[in-house]
Amino acid sequence: MQPRGLRRAVKLSLTLLALVAAWELVCRALHIPVFLIPAPSQVAWRLYEKRELYLIHTWTTLYETTAGFLLAVVFGIVCAAIIVVIPKLRDVVMPLLLVAQLVPKVAIAPLLLIWFGYGLFPKVLVAFLVAFFPIVVNGASGLASVQPELLDLGSSLQASRWQTFWKFRIPSALPELFSGMKIAVTLAIIGAIIGEFVGGNRGLGYLIIVANQELDTPLAFAAIFLLSAAGIALYAVVEMFERMLIPWHAPSAPAPAAGHAM
Repeated sequence: MQPRGLRRAVKLSLTLLALVAAWELVCRALHIPVFLIPAPSQVAWRLYEKRELYLIHTWTTLYETTAGFLLAVVFGIVCAAIIVVIPKLRDVVMPLLLVAQLVPKVAIAPLLLIWFGYGLFPKVLVAFLVAFFPIVVNGASGLASVQPELLDLGSSLQASRWQTFWKFRIPSALPELFSGMKIAVTLAIIGAIIGEFVGGNRGLGYLIIVANQELDTPLAFAAIFLLSAAGIALYAVVEMFERMLIPWHAPSAPAPAAGHAM
């Protein structure tokens, strides 16, 4: 890790520790009831006490999120490619996608439960529907933003449409595509939770519903903490693949000042 990145990580860690310590002190000093706002130590204890339960439900939510996100990536890229390669379909497909995106997923989730039951598939489908749109939009924008000079170069080399698409459009689209994927992966976990809220018997969303019914606020806070950690981890994985596949797009460190050049 570069010194600048290390300093940023240290500052962030110290800030988080200060916020947690302030939260703990306020809860203890004001004697806030546990069922309203638990102290971080109480949340941590409940997380340790129910660690096996949390492990099962976290795995379920991660599976639903990852499966829905991967489906969104595959179908989103294919749909974006069709829109760009066949421009006449853009005016037909994009309004349909916009209408589908505007429909609240909370309203669709009960119908999916009726059609497909209460297993994992409806939750995966909700995660897919939530994550699909940003990948299509960013992917289509990236595929269409290839420089005309590159397309002219492909034509001069007598490259086929597939070769032009693979050699020129895909590399140009990767930055936009990964931007859409980073948005989509955070939305996918929201979609999975929506499905679990509406009708689930497993997952962190289901655990939050149970905790609310039993007024077990530390249990709910611990589940929310795990959801945040899972979202950050998934985002970091997507960012890691972005740095591996398009290292030239990663932000470069600022040049040293003239006084420190030596």
